[in-house]
Amino acid sequence: MSPVPRIIAIDGPAAAGKGTLARRLAAELGLPYLDTGLLYRAVGRRVLDSEADPADPVVAEAAARALQPSDLERGDLRGPAADAAAAAVASVPGVRAALLDFQRNFGRERGAVLDGRDIGTVIFPEAPAKLFVTASLPERARRRWLELRAKGTPAELATVEADMRARDAADRA
Repeated sequence: MSPVPRIIAIDGPAAAGKGTLARRLAAELGLPYLDTGLLYRAVGRRVLDSEADPADPVVAEAAARALQPSDLERGDLRGPAADAAAAAVASVPGVRAALLDFQRNFGRERGAVLDGRDIGTVIFPEAPAKLFVTASLPERARRRWLELRAKGTPAELATVEADMRARDAADRA
């Protein structure tokens, strides 16, 4: 009988430190790591690459069902275009269903450390290890602002905080 794969689910709001913690745990434990937020960004980029509308449910779902792990390694998954496309495809129920399957399959064989929203409640509710990581809104905004600056993306701290506040509110709805 084979051992049950170890799943570590890390949840929390944007820029709380989920990814940093998840990458470190995965490296220490020798487990694969998945940043689930990149899934929606990769689907959005696939749709943009086909010059289609990310809000088109048929095109978005097809892109999600065709998603490959290599799509998560693209260098253009962050930034305004990817952000907008990810938000559009994330509202499509068929995309969410396809990515649910992708995430569950990712951790099924060897186990994994996954970070993102709903990991411990929807994706792997039976995960033996679930962590919720958070930080104050001003600190999360500061972290994201520094991340954007490091990438050469111009942004005002107040705008980053306002955007994050709006995203937090949308996530609670």
